[in-house]
Amino acid sequence: MDMTFTPEDHAFREEVRSFIAAAMTPDIREAAEKGGGFSHEQTMEWHRILAEKGWSAPHWPEEHGGTGWDATKRFIFNEEMVHANAPSLSPFGLGMVGPLLIQFGTEEQKARFLPKILTGEETWCQGYSEPNAGSDLASLQLRADKDGDDYVLNGQKTWTSAAQDADWIFLLCRTSSAGQKQDGITFLLADMKTPGIEAKPFLTLGGTLAFCDTYFSDARVPQANRVGPEGGGWTMAKALLGHERTGIGGISTSARWLSQVKRLARETPVGAGTLWDDESFRLRLARLEMRHRALAMANYRTLAAAQLGHAPGPESSILKLVGTELLQEVTELALDALGPAAQVWLGAPEGVVPDFARQMTSEFNYLRAATIYGGSNEIQKNIICKAILGLPDPLSMRRLKTPERTAPAVAG
Repeated sequence: MDMTFTPEDHAFREEVRSFIAAAMTPDIREAAEKGGGFSHEQTMEWHRILAEKGWSAPHWPEEHGGTGWDATKRFIFNEEMVHANAPSLSPFGLGMVGPLLIQFGTEEQKARFLPKILTGEETWCQGYSEPNAGSDLASLQLRADKDGDDYVLNGQKTWTSAAQDADWIFLLCRTSSAGQKQDGITFLLADMKTPGIEAKPFLTLGGTLAFCDTYFSDARVPQANRVGPEGGGWTMAKALLGHERTGIGGISTSARWLSQVKRLARETPVGAGTLWDDESFRLRLARLEMRHRALAMANYRTLAAAQLGHAPGPESSILKLVGTELLQEVTELALDALGPAAQVWLGAPEGVVPDFARQMTSEFNYLRAATIYGGSNEIQKNIICKAILGLPDPLSMRRLKTPERTAPAVAG
Protein backbone atom coordinates (compact mmCIF):
# COMPACT_ATOMS: atom_id res chain seq x y z
CA MET A 1 0.00 0.00 0.00
CA ASP A 2 1.58 3.26 -1.17
CA MET A 3 0.61 6.23 1.01
CA THR A 4 2.79 8.76 -0.81
CA PHE A 5 0.73 11.83 -1.67
CA THR A 6 0.74 12.79 -5.35
CA PRO A 7 -0.25 16.20 -6.77
CA GLU A 8 -3.64 14.60 -7.53
CA ASP A 9 -3.96 13.58 -3.85
CA HIS A 10 -3.18 17.11 -2.69
CA ALA A 11 -5.82 18.47 -5.07
CA PHE A 12 -8.30 15.92 -3.73
CA ARG A 13 -7.55 17.02 -0.17
CA GLU A 14 -8.38 20.61 -1.09
CA GLU A 15 -11.61 19.43 -2.74
CA VAL A 16 -12.66 17.54 0.40
CA ARG A 17 -11.70 20.39 2.72
CA SER A 18 -13.61 22.94 0.66
CA PHE A 19 -16.66 20.71 0.44
CA ILE A 20 -16.82 20.13 4.21
CA ALA A 21 -16.46 23.85 4.93
CA ALA A 22 -19.26 24.72 2.51
CA ALA A 23 -21.58 21.80 3.33
CA MET A 24 -21.73 22.06 7.12
CA THR A 25 -24.99 23.57 8.28
CA PRO A 26 -24.73 26.29 10.98
CA ASP A 27 -25.99 24.00 13.76
CA ILE A 28 -23.59 21.19 12.79
CA ARG A 29 -20.71 23.66 12.64
CA GLU A 30 -21.61 25.04 16.06
CA ALA A 31 -21.69 21.54 17.55
CA ALA A 32 -18.35 20.73 15.88
CA GLU A 33 -16.75 23.83 17.37
CA LYS A 34 -18.01 22.85 20.84
CA GLY A 35 -16.34 19.44 20.66
CA GLY A 36 -18.60 17.29 18.50
CA GLY A 37 -21.52 16.28 20.71
CA PHE A 38 -23.91 15.74 17.79
CA SER A 39 -27.57 14.80 18.09
CA HIS A 40 -29.04 11.90 16.11
CA GLU A 41 -30.80 14.44 13.88
CA GLN A 42 -27.55 16.31 13.15
CA THR A 43 -25.73 13.07 12.34
CA MET A 44 -28.48 11.99 9.94
CA GLU A 45 -28.49 15.44 8.31
CA TRP A 46 -24.75 15.08 7.68
CA HIS A 47 -25.37 11.57 6.33
CA ARG A 48 -27.84 12.99 3.79
CA ILE A 49 -25.41 15.75 2.81
CA LEU A 50 -22.64 13.21 2.15
CA ALA A 51 -25.05 10.92 0.29
CA GLU A 52 -26.09 13.71 -2.06
CA LYS A 53 -22.40 14.20 -2.83
CA GLY A 54 -21.95 10.42 -3.29
CA TRP A 55 -19.54 10.22 -0.34
CA SER A 56 -21.52 8.39 2.36
CA ALA A 57 -19.89 4.96 1.77
CA PRO A 58 -16.34 5.38 0.42
CA HIS A 59 -15.51 1.77 1.36
CA TRP A 60 -18.36 0.20 -0.64
CA PRO A 61 -17.78 -1.20 -4.14
CA GLU A 62 -18.46 1.38 -6.81
CA GLU A 63 -21.27 -0.67 -8.38
CA HIS A 64 -23.20 -0.44 -5.11
CA GLY A 65 -22.74 3.29 -4.58
CA GLY A 66 -19.16 3.51 -3.31
CA THR A 67 -16.76 6.18 -4.46
CA GLY A 68 -14.13 4.02 -6.13
CA TRP A 69 -11.43 5.78 -4.12
CA ASP A 70 -8.20 3.98 -3.37
CA ALA A 71 -6.90 3.60 0.19
CA THR A 72 -4.95 6.87 -0.01
CA LYS A 73 -8.01 8.92 -0.94
CA ARG A 74 -10.05 7.27 1.79
CA PHE A 75 -7.26 8.15 4.22
CA ILE A 76 -7.33 11.78 3.09
CA PHE A 77 -11.13 11.93 3.30
CA ASN A 78 -11.21 10.53 6.84
CA GLU A 79 -8.36 12.77 7.93
CA GLU A 80 -10.16 15.89 6.70
CA MET A 81 -13.41 14.77 8.35
CA VAL A 82 -11.52 14.46 11.64
CA HIS A 83 -9.82 17.83 11.23
CA ALA A 84 -13.22 19.45 10.65
CA ASN A 85 -14.69 17.55 13.63
CA ALA A 86 -17.57 16.48 11.37
CA PRO A 87 -20.16 13.95 12.62
CA SER A 88 -19.26 10.27 12.39
CA LEU A 89 -21.98 8.31 10.59
CA SER A 90 -23.66 5.35 12.27
CA PRO A 91 -21.74 2.15 11.49
CA PHE A 92 -24.63 -0.32 11.69
CA GLY A 93 -25.91 0.18 8.16
CA LEU A 94 -22.90 1.52 6.26
CA GLY A 95 -20.21 -0.49 8.05
CA MET A 96 -21.94 -3.71 9.07
CA VAL A 97 -25.15 -4.96 7.47
CA GLY A 98 -24.51 -3.12 4.18
CA PRO A 99 -21.18 -4.87 3.47
CA LEU A 100 -22.73 -8.16 4.66
CA LEU A 101 -25.59 -7.83 2.16
CA ILE A 102 -23.12 -6.98 -0.58
CA GLN A 103 -21.27 -10.20 0.26
CA PHE A 104 -24.15 -12.60 1.05
CA GLY A 105 -27.49 -10.96 0.22
CA THR A 106 -29.80 -11.92 -2.62
CA GLU A 107 -30.22 -9.55 -5.54
CA GLU A 108 -33.68 -8.67 -4.19
CA GLN A 109 -32.25 -7.88 -0.75
CA LYS A 110 -29.50 -5.72 -2.23
CA ALA A 111 -32.00 -3.79 -4.34
CA ARG A 112 -34.36 -3.32 -1.38
CA PHE A 113 -31.94 -2.33 1.37
CA LEU A 114 -28.64 -0.97 0.02
CA PRO A 115 -29.94 2.25 -1.60
CA LYS A 116 -31.73 3.33 1.58
CA ILE A 117 -28.71 2.50 3.74
CA LEU A 118 -26.58 4.57 1.41
CA THR A 119 -28.84 7.63 1.57
CA GLY A 120 -29.63 7.34 5.28
CA GLU A 121 -33.33 6.99 4.56
CA GLU A 122 -33.35 3.90 6.77
CA THR A 123 -31.18 3.48 9.86
CA TRP A 124 -30.17 0.23 11.53
CA CYS A 125 -29.29 -1.35 14.86
CA GLN A 126 -27.74 -4.69 15.80
CA GLY A 127 -29.52 -7.49 17.67
CA TYR A 128 -26.79 -9.86 18.83
CA SER A 129 -26.30 -9.86 22.62
CA GLU A 130 -28.86 -11.24 25.05
CA PRO A 131 -29.04 -11.16 28.87
CA ASN A 132 -27.31 -14.57 29.00
CA ALA A 133 -25.42 -14.47 25.70
CA GLY A 134 -22.73 -11.84 25.41
CA SER A 135 -19.22 -13.01 24.62
CA ASP A 136 -20.68 -16.52 24.49
CA LEU A 137 -22.94 -15.44 21.65
CA ALA A 138 -23.69 -18.99 20.52
CA SER A 139 -25.82 -19.42 23.67
CA LEU A 140 -28.46 -16.99 22.35
CA GLN A 141 -32.09 -18.04 22.88
CA LEU A 142 -34.27 -15.65 20.83
CA ARG A 143 -36.63 -18.12 19.12
CA ALA A 144 -37.71 -17.90 15.48
CA ASP A 145 -40.34 -20.48 14.60
CA LYS A 146 -41.67 -20.94 11.07
CA ASP A 147 -45.32 -20.18 10.44
CA GLY A 148 -46.35 -20.00 6.80
CA ASP A 149 -44.10 -17.52 5.01
CA ASP A 150 -42.93 -15.94 8.27
CA TYR A 151 -40.75 -16.54 11.27
CA VAL A 152 -42.41 -15.80 14.62
CA LEU A 153 -39.92 -14.29 17.07
CA ASN A 154 -40.05 -14.50 20.87
CA GLY A 155 -37.30 -13.44 23.26
CA GLN A 156 -35.05 -10.54 24.14
CA LYS A 157 -31.93 -8.73 22.98
CA THR A 158 -29.91 -6.35 25.13
CA TRP A 159 -27.23 -3.67 24.64
CA THR A 160 -29.06 -2.82 21.39
CA SER A 161 -27.30 0.45 20.57
CA ALA A 162 -29.55 3.26 19.30
CA ALA A 163 -32.51 0.90 18.80
CA GLN A 164 -34.89 3.69 19.80
CA ASP A 165 -33.87 5.63 16.64
CA ALA A 166 -33.51 2.69 14.23
CA ASP A 167 -35.86 1.74 11.40
CA TRP A 168 -34.51 -1.81 11.04
CA ILE A 169 -32.60 -4.35 13.09
CA PHE A 170 -30.35 -7.18 11.89
CA LEU A 171 -30.38 -10.01 14.37
CA LEU A 172 -29.37 -13.55 15.22
CA CYS A 173 -32.09 -15.96 16.33
CA ARG A 174 -32.41 -19.65 17.11
CA THR A 175 -34.30 -21.71 14.56
CA SER A 176 -33.13 -25.10 15.86
CA SER A 177 -31.78 -26.62 19.06
CA ALA A 178 -30.32 -29.71 17.38
CA GLY A 179 -26.59 -30.26 17.01
CA GLN A 180 -23.99 -27.76 18.11
CA LYS A 181 -25.20 -24.40 19.42
CA GLN A 182 -23.85 -22.59 16.36
CA ASP A 183 -25.72 -24.84 13.92
CA GLY A 184 -29.21 -23.63 14.87
CA ILE A 185 -28.61 -19.87 14.46
CA THR A 186 -30.18 -17.87 11.62
CA PHE A 187 -29.62 -14.27 10.47
CA LEU A 188 -32.73 -12.10 9.93
CA LEU A 189 -33.61 -8.51 9.02
CA ALA A 190 -36.61 -7.07 10.90
CA ASP A 191 -38.57 -3.84 10.60
CA MET A 192 -38.56 -2.13 14.01
CA LYS A 193 -42.18 -1.06 13.41
CA THR A 194 -43.27 -4.72 13.34
CA PRO A 195 -46.01 -5.40 15.93
CA GLY A 196 -44.44 -7.27 18.84
CA ILE A 197 -41.03 -5.54 18.66
CA GLU A 198 -40.38 -2.98 21.41
CA ALA A 199 -37.15 -1.14 22.26
CA LYS A 200 -36.77 0.25 25.79
CA PRO A 201 -33.77 2.58 26.31
CA PHE A 202 -31.83 2.51 29.58
CA LEU A 203 -29.36 4.96 31.06
CA THR A 204 -25.65 4.20 30.73
CA LEU A 205 -22.87 5.11 33.13
CA GLY A 206 -22.09 7.91 30.70
CA GLY A 207 -25.48 9.50 31.36
CA THR A 208 -26.82 8.71 27.87
CA LEU A 209 -29.59 6.52 26.44
CA ALA A 210 -27.16 4.73 24.14
CA PHE A 211 -28.47 1.20 24.76
CA CYS A 212 -31.83 -0.54 24.73
CA ASP A 213 -33.41 -3.76 25.83
CA THR A 214 -35.34 -5.01 22.78
CA TYR A 215 -38.27 -7.37 23.26
CA PHE A 216 -39.89 -9.70 20.73
CA SER A 217 -43.38 -11.03 21.41
CA ASP A 218 -44.92 -13.05 18.56
CA ALA A 219 -43.24 -10.67 16.10
CA ARG A 220 -43.64 -11.89 12.51
CA VAL A 221 -40.69 -11.48 10.14
CA PRO A 222 -40.93 -12.64 6.48
CA GLN A 223 -38.68 -15.56 5.58
CA ALA A 224 -37.62 -13.45 2.59
CA ASN A 225 -35.70 -11.32 5.14
CA ARG A 226 -33.36 -14.18 6.00
CA VAL A 227 -29.76 -13.60 4.91
CA GLY A 228 -28.04 -16.83 3.96
CA PRO A 229 -29.49 -20.29 4.60
CA GLU A 230 -31.48 -21.25 7.67
CA GLY A 231 -28.98 -22.37 10.27
CA GLY A 232 -26.23 -20.43 8.48
CA GLY A 233 -26.37 -17.44 10.81
CA TRP A 234 -23.09 -18.23 12.52
CA THR A 235 -21.26 -17.76 9.22
CA MET A 236 -23.07 -14.44 8.75
CA ALA A 237 -22.24 -13.44 12.33
CA LYS A 238 -18.53 -14.08 11.92
CA ALA A 239 -18.43 -12.17 8.64
CA LEU A 240 -20.29 -9.22 10.10
CA LEU A 241 -18.16 -9.17 13.24
CA GLY A 242 -15.13 -8.86 10.97
CA HIS A 243 -16.65 -5.70 9.46
CA GLU A 244 -17.71 -4.46 12.91
CA ARG A 245 -14.32 -4.98 14.54
CA THR A 246 -12.59 -3.22 11.67
CA GLY A 247 -14.44 -0.05 12.66
CA ILE A 248 -15.24 -0.55 16.34
CA GLY A 249 -11.79 0.60 17.44
CA GLY A 250 -12.90 4.18 16.78
CA ILE A 251 -9.76 5.27 14.94
CA SER A 252 -11.29 8.50 13.64
CA THR A 253 -12.83 9.16 17.07
CA SER A 254 -9.44 8.83 18.78
CA ALA A 255 -7.92 11.20 16.25
CA ARG A 256 -10.68 13.76 16.85
CA TRP A 257 -10.24 13.62 20.61
CA LEU A 258 -6.46 13.80 20.44
CA SER A 259 -6.86 16.99 18.43
CA GLN A 260 -9.28 18.35 21.03
CA VAL A 261 -6.91 17.47 23.87
CA LYS A 262 -4.07 19.35 22.17
CA ARG A 263 -6.30 22.40 21.80
CA LEU A 264 -7.34 22.12 25.44
CA ALA A 265 -3.74 21.81 26.63
CA ARG A 266 -2.76 24.99 24.78
CA GLU A 267 -5.65 26.88 26.40
CA THR A 268 -5.36 25.57 30.00
CA PRO A 269 -3.27 27.85 32.23
CA VAL A 270 -0.75 26.15 34.49
CA GLY A 271 1.56 28.35 36.55
CA ALA A 272 3.14 30.96 34.31
CA GLY A 273 2.37 29.00 31.15
CA THR A 274 -0.07 26.39 29.92
CA LEU A 275 -0.52 22.64 30.23
CA TRP A 276 1.15 22.34 26.81
CA ASP A 277 4.41 23.44 28.43
CA ASP A 278 4.37 20.36 30.68
CA GLU A 279 6.91 17.95 29.19
CA SER A 280 5.41 14.86 30.83
CA PHE A 281 1.95 15.69 29.44
CA ARG A 282 3.34 16.16 25.92
CA LEU A 283 5.18 12.83 26.22
CA ARG A 284 1.92 11.03 27.10
CA LEU A 285 0.20 12.71 24.19
CA ALA A 286 3.02 11.85 21.76
CA ARG A 287 2.94 8.17 22.76
CA LEU A 288 -0.81 8.02 22.14
CA GLU A 289 -0.44 9.75 18.77
CA MET A 290 2.25 7.28 17.69
CA ARG A 291 0.05 4.33 18.66
CA HIS A 292 -2.87 5.92 16.85
CA ARG A 293 -0.90 6.41 13.64
CA ALA A 294 0.33 2.79 13.71
CA LEU A 295 -3.25 1.58 14.25
CA ALA A 296 -4.52 3.77 11.42
CA MET A 297 -1.97 2.27 9.03
CA ALA A 298 -3.01 -1.25 10.05
CA ASN A 299 -6.63 -0.29 9.45
CA TYR A 300 -5.89 1.04 5.98
CA ARG A 301 -4.12 -2.16 5.04
CA THR A 302 -7.33 -3.98 5.93
CA LEU A 303 -9.44 -1.52 3.93
CA ALA A 304 -7.07 -1.75 0.95
CA ALA A 305 -7.49 -5.54 1.01
CA ALA A 306 -11.28 -5.13 1.21
CA GLN A 307 -11.20 -2.94 -1.88
CA LEU A 308 -9.58 -5.88 -3.69
CA GLY A 309 -12.46 -8.11 -2.63
CA HIS A 310 -10.99 -9.67 0.52
CA ALA A 311 -13.39 -9.83 3.48
CA PRO A 312 -11.95 -8.76 6.87
CA GLY A 313 -10.22 -11.65 8.57
CA PRO A 314 -8.87 -12.29 12.07
CA GLU A 315 -6.69 -9.18 11.82
CA SER A 316 -9.83 -7.20 12.63
CA SER A 317 -9.45 -8.52 16.18
CA ILE A 318 -6.15 -6.62 16.44
CA LEU A 319 -7.88 -3.41 15.35
CA LYS A 320 -10.64 -3.92 17.92
CA LEU A 321 -8.24 -4.83 20.73
CA VAL A 322 -5.78 -1.96 20.26
CA GLY A 323 -8.37 0.58 19.14
CA THR A 324 -10.65 0.23 22.15
CA GLU A 325 -7.73 0.36 24.58
CA LEU A 326 -6.58 3.53 22.81
CA LEU A 327 -10.04 5.08 23.13
CA GLN A 328 -9.96 4.51 26.88
CA GLU A 329 -6.46 5.94 27.24
CA VAL A 330 -7.25 9.04 25.17
CA THR A 331 -10.33 9.84 27.27
CA GLU A 332 -8.30 9.30 30.44
CA LEU A 333 -5.73 11.80 29.20
CA ALA A 334 -8.54 14.24 28.35
CA LEU A 335 -9.94 14.01 31.88
CA ASP A 336 -6.48 14.62 33.33
CA ALA A 337 -6.25 17.74 31.17
CA LEU A 338 -9.71 18.93 32.24
CA GLY A 339 -8.90 18.60 35.93
CA PRO A 340 -11.71 19.69 38.31
CA ALA A 341 -14.05 20.51 35.39
CA ALA A 342 -14.39 16.78 34.75
CA GLN A 343 -15.87 16.15 38.20
CA VAL A 344 -19.13 18.12 37.93
CA TRP A 345 -20.36 17.15 34.47
CA LEU A 346 -23.57 15.17 35.02
CA GLY A 347 -26.56 17.43 35.58
CA ALA A 348 -24.47 20.60 35.76
CA PRO A 349 -26.34 23.70 34.49
CA GLU A 350 -25.40 25.07 31.08
CA GLY A 351 -22.24 27.16 31.25
CA VAL A 352 -20.98 25.76 34.56
CA VAL A 353 -18.50 23.44 32.83
CA PRO A 354 -17.18 23.58 29.25
CA ASP A 355 -19.16 21.59 26.67
CA PHE A 356 -16.06 19.54 25.93
CA ALA A 357 -15.78 18.59 29.61
CA ARG A 358 -19.39 17.47 29.70
CA GLN A 359 -18.98 15.38 26.53
CA MET A 360 -15.59 13.88 27.34
CA THR A 361 -16.49 12.83 30.89
CA SER A 362 -19.60 11.14 29.53
CA GLU A 363 -17.48 9.35 26.92
CA PHE A 364 -14.89 8.32 29.53
CA ASN A 365 -17.59 6.61 31.61
CA TYR A 366 -19.34 5.08 28.60
CA LEU A 367 -16.10 3.71 27.14
CA ARG A 368 -15.37 1.57 30.18
CA ALA A 369 -17.44 -0.92 28.14
CA ALA A 370 -15.37 -0.54 24.95
CA THR A 371 -13.10 -3.45 25.79
CA ILE A 372 -16.18 -5.63 26.38
CA TYR A 373 -18.66 -4.82 23.60
CA GLY A 374 -18.17 -6.26 20.13
CA GLY A 375 -16.53 -9.31 21.71
CA SER A 376 -14.45 -8.77 24.85
CA ASN A 377 -10.75 -8.08 24.39
CA GLU A 378 -9.97 -11.35 26.17
CA ILE A 379 -11.87 -13.13 23.39
CA GLN A 380 -9.97 -11.09 20.77
CA LYS A 381 -6.67 -12.25 22.27
CA ASN A 382 -7.81 -15.85 21.94
CA ILE A 383 -8.70 -15.26 18.27
CA ILE A 384 -5.31 -13.67 17.62
CA CYS A 385 -3.56 -16.60 19.32
CA LYS A 386 -5.40 -19.22 17.27
CA ALA A 387 -6.00 -17.61 13.87
CA ILE A 388 -2.92 -15.39 13.47
CA LEU A 389 -0.17 -16.83 15.68
CA GLY A 390 -1.22 -20.47 15.26
CA LEU A 391 -1.11 -21.10 19.00
CA PRO A 392 -3.51 -23.36 20.92
CA ASP A 393 -6.63 -21.73 22.32
CA PRO A 394 -5.70 -20.72 25.90
CA LEU A 395 -9.22 -21.53 27.09
CA SER A 396 -9.00 -25.11 25.88
CA MET A 397 -5.55 -25.87 27.25
CA ARG A 398 -5.26 -27.75 30.47
CA ARG A 399 -3.01 -26.19 33.03
CA LEU A 400 0.41 -27.72 32.56
CA LYS A 401 1.91 -29.32 35.62
CA THR A 402 5.02 -27.62 36.84
CA PRO A 403 7.84 -30.15 36.59
CA GLU A 404 9.44 -31.10 39.84
CA ARG A 405 12.73 -29.43 40.43
CA THR A 406 15.67 -31.29 41.87
CA ALA A 407 18.35 -29.61 43.85
CA PRO A 408 21.48 -29.01 41.83
CA ALA A 409 24.49 -31.13 42.62
CA VAL A 410 26.93 -29.40 44.91
CA ALA A 411 30.58 -29.91 44.07
CA GLY A 412 32.90 -31.11 46.78
